[in-house]
Amino acid sequence: MSTPQGPPPVEPIPAVPIETPASPTQAEPGKGAPGTEGPPTETITEPAKLLRIASMVRELLEETRHASMDEAGRKRLVEIYHRSVDELGDSVSKDLKDELQELVPPLDGVPTESEMRVAQAQLVGWLEGLFHGIQAAMFAQQMAARQQFEEIRRRGLMAQNPQQEQPGGPPRGQYL
Repeated sequence: MSTPQGPPPVEPIPAVPIETPASPTQAEPGKGAPGTEGPPTETITEPAKLLRIASMVRELLEETRHASMDEAGRKRLVEIYHRSVDELGDSVSKDLKDELQELVPPLDGVPTESEMRVAQAQLVGWLEGLFHGIQAAMFAQQMAARQQFEEIRRRGLMAQNPQQEQPGGPPRGQYL
């Protein structure tokens, strides 16, 4: 009888488009590799957790817009805010965590309602920017895959019929 195993390891999701070289020989040594020289690689290690926290922060922002809070409510909201920022920091790479820490305002003591709204709106804006970066990375990866597929297809057609492409003439397609 087999023993139950934990969930499979999650592959980090790039948060920004990562340029891939045209061929392995063109790659610069150490670019983007962990622990080497080159630009930092922004990744998300726990996307589901990130989405849950983002949804919670967005809902809290809506609640603070529609209701006034007493001092105890604002204290509790500050605790939730700090915990959310800490949890978000654990879900992203070090460079994104550093960016998050730079952008979120410190909330000490009991902030006013307007300070809470601004802090939460800033956090929601950062998260939305992160999600847009993920979408852009996915689109770039999809386009790169499409280009690779087209190149492979073109090479396959050329190998099947080398006389098909004549210099100066229009390319001809396959007929069914």
